Amino acid sequence: MNIRDAEADEFPFIREQRVHSYEEHAHSIPQEHWQALKQAISSEADLQENVERIVAELDGSIVGSVALFPAKTDAYEGLVGELDYPEIRMLAVTPHARGKGVAAALISECMKRAKAQGYPAIGLHTADFMVSAMNLYERMGFERLPQYDFEPADDGIIVKAFRLILK
Repeated sequence: MNIRDAEADEFPFIREQRVHSYEEHAHSIPQEHWQALKQAISSEADLQENVERIVAELDGSIVGSVALFPAKTDAYEGLVGELDYPEIRMLAVTPHARGKGVAAALISECMKRAKAQGYPAIGLHTADFMVSAMNLYERMGFERLPQYDFEPADDGIIVKAFRLILK
């Protein structure tokens, strides 16, 4: 597996791949929530200054991606205040590449970069309907920070905050 920075000409493909990767949730959540999620993961929020866009390749093809937002930025477009640590966002792995360690490799790369930049922690947000993701984050040692939760679509689905202290 090759983990590398995304090239600018790959951004449109990565956004499409994110939506495809998240589509499995479209029928298990209210339509309004799916639309809010789809808008968030296909937006150009990751083009903010100093956001690191990272991809995972298997056999020369991009099979996953993640955006690492720097500390003290508006990673959630006004839904959460600025945090004192980098935030993992828009983690996506294509369905055919799941179970091969792609998500863990992308998260580990984000952790490595945050630590190299001198941050003591890294965070992320996710929702209960993303069962596999929640399990992975908990296995990797992320802990809940409910004070940074938010409800993007006013539908009762809470996007939960997590943080990992980097060692």
